[in-house]
Amino acid sequence: MRYTIALSLASLLTSTAALAEVPRVVTDVPPVHSLVAMVLGDLGEPGLVMDRGGNAHDLQLRPSQAAMIAEAQLAIWAGAAMAPWMDRALTGLGADVPRLTLLETEGTRLRDFGAAQDAEPGHDGHDHGEHDHDAEHEGHDHDHAHDDHDHDHAGEPGHDHDHAHEDHAGHDHSGHSHDGIDPHAWLDPHNAGHWLGLIAAELSRLDPDNAATYAANATAGADRIATLEAEIAATLAPVQDRPFVVFHDAYGYFAHEFGLNVAGAVRLGDASSPGAARLRELRAGLEGGFALCAFPEAGHDPALLEQMAEGTGVRIGGLLDPAGAALTPGPMLYEDLMRGLATTITDCLTRG
Repeated sequence: MRYTIALSLASLLTSTAALAEVPRVVTDVPPVHSLVAMVLGDLGEPGLVMDRGGNAHDLQLRPSQAAMIAEAQLAIWAGAAMAPWMDRALTGLGADVPRLTLLETEGTRLRDFGAAQDAEPGHDGHDHGEHDHDAEHEGHDHDHAHDDHDHDHAGEPGHDHDHAHEDHAGHDHSGHSHDGIDPHAWLDPHNAGHWLGLIAAELSRLDPDNAATYAANATAGADRIATLEAEIAATLAPVQDRPFVVFHDAYGYFAHEFGLNVAGAVRLGDASSPGAARLRELRAGLEGGFALCAFPEAGHDPALLEQMAEGTGVRIGGLLDPAGAALTPGPMLYEDLMRGLATTITDCLTRG
């Protein structure tokens, strides 16, 4: 009996020690949290600064959230263009918290804001140029190779992520800008799959004993995302040519990847309130029949969108949730988010 208890205690102590080696990770927004949770698997759970139902465009850190960032051993985040509040917190901590800034990694496909920025009748939201990361951030020091990273999930540890606070043309670090790079890059499944490998590599650098688990989890997650991408493409195929209006300019990656026609956006990329001239232009476009559906967004009052569409014949669709604000955080959130966008858009655009 004593031998059995001793064995059990030794096993418990061993497992506790192994768990303690897993880095404490903090993330900024739910989609990034979901990808990190996929890679960590059963080894741990990342912290998420943004509360469920919160707004990534306008977040004031509470002391508990600031403490979560300060106590982390690794920050994995989209970047300052998405979460300026996280940027301010990390800047205040200096180099004390290592960070992986996903929007600044090699192989990430970046797009300019403007998927629906001009809101012109007939405006095709997926014509805006795609950038390769090297061209956008020329002069940044990345130690990993510049080969073709398409769905390369190996990742490479040891690269330099401390450039997260450099200025990028068009970015407003006191808040989102509607010029420059659109930070909602997880809406391109290629980026999500690519980031899994980078996350696994960074975790492995800090916790080499669990490197095989991180790599296996990243590969499994990337396979699920590839399957999801094919599923979404099939779901959206019948509605690719049908124009619609969104609440704010956050859907460029999704529209480009799946060939959708985003005809306009009520608010720009920073979700700031539109001016009277913009509202008049949008209203005229809706009256002219340049959209079939208008989609409100989770976490935002739909009244303005509904008022603009009233009497135009434009259908009001279900809530879109590009940042997963209303979803349950965890490893399944990314898939739920992407699938939810596809089904919500299709449901409205196929309605008779």
